[in-house]
Amino acid sequence: MTREVSVRRASEADAGDVARLLHDFNTEFDDYVPELPVLTERVRRHVENEESTFLLVGAGPDGVAQLRFRASLMLDGLEAYLQELYVAPALRGKGLGRALLEAVMEEARSRGAVWMDLGTSEDDAAARGLYESLGFTNRENGPDAPIMYVYERAL
Repeated sequence: MTREVSVRRASEADAGDVARLLHDFNTEFDDYVPELPVLTERVRRHVENEESTFLLVGAGPDGVAQLRFRASLMLDGLEAYLQELYVAPALRGKGLGRALLEAVMEEARSRGAVWMDLGTSEDDAAARGLYESLGFTNRENGPDAPIMYVYERAL
């Protein structure tokens, strides 16, 4: 028996929940994260200025996705970038991530996106399995495929 999973678009009023989940995500993976009040205000501004679209899953809410859009030069439509997708550890494996990712793809399509990209680490087999099960392709797949490097730096 499959239970219905609730996914909804976050509003400015949800900034605290979005920030809490993103804070938990970054803390879990030992990544830098600003203090919760600072992150909450940044999330609120992103929603207000339509810089990001956040989707929430579950009653808690128990998971979050951050989606960003950009105009494409090569394609006739927008490109969507799934910047973050997170489900609370205790609730993983219960279909929340799949429901969230399916809702993200529908949100992207409804906004005119024709392409979506995302990134994950090599050792996150669960995330890679989810993405691949919904049709995402790893461009570095295969023995002759080049490795893609991602460079970052603070400015």
